[in-house]
Amino acid sequence: MENKVIAYVETMSYVCIEMMSYICNTTYYLIMSRYGSLEYRISARIARKKCAVFVREDFQDLSDYDQVGRALRKIAKEGRLVRLGYGVYAKTKKSTITGELVPVAPLPVLAKEALARLGIQTAPSRLEQDYNAGKTTQVPTGRLIAVKGRINRKIGYGGAYVSYEPAA
Repeated sequence: MENKVIAYVETMSYVCIEMMSYICNTTYYLIMSRYGSLEYRISARIARKKCAVFVREDFQDLSDYDQVGRALRKIAKEGRLVRLGYGVYAKTKKSTITGELVPVAPLPVLAKEALARLGIQTAPSRLEQDYNAGKTTQVPTGRLIAVKGRINRKIGYGGAYVSYEPAA
């Protein structure tokens, strides 16, 4: 009888050890798959940064070009980012008025920051210069940006895009 009890206890302890091993491995996998994922690492980097605009090249050290693009697209679909243009994204916040997700800054500010991140120099537009000089009282919208050099890029969101003019 004693041998049967000892054999039963050994069998049960072996089963318990196997179950605990399975539970620990499963838990480790779930934790590591969530926190070790590319989306998590990109989201963590976005949360740490103070800038509002991100380009795809900011995350090239995490993975390859296509995988980063898929992860950014997924994060944008979840609403944590908004796509401003090809490979250009901005942080979002919840609007206090409508409750919808909107970028953290106005479009002209985001566009100028995006152009700076892309290496394109900007200057005040002709309309901004006239307003600042007192030649007109019409306040410029900021959707017209003077750029030094050539640019062929659409930057905007929600149907509103910025336009470009050559800098003087």
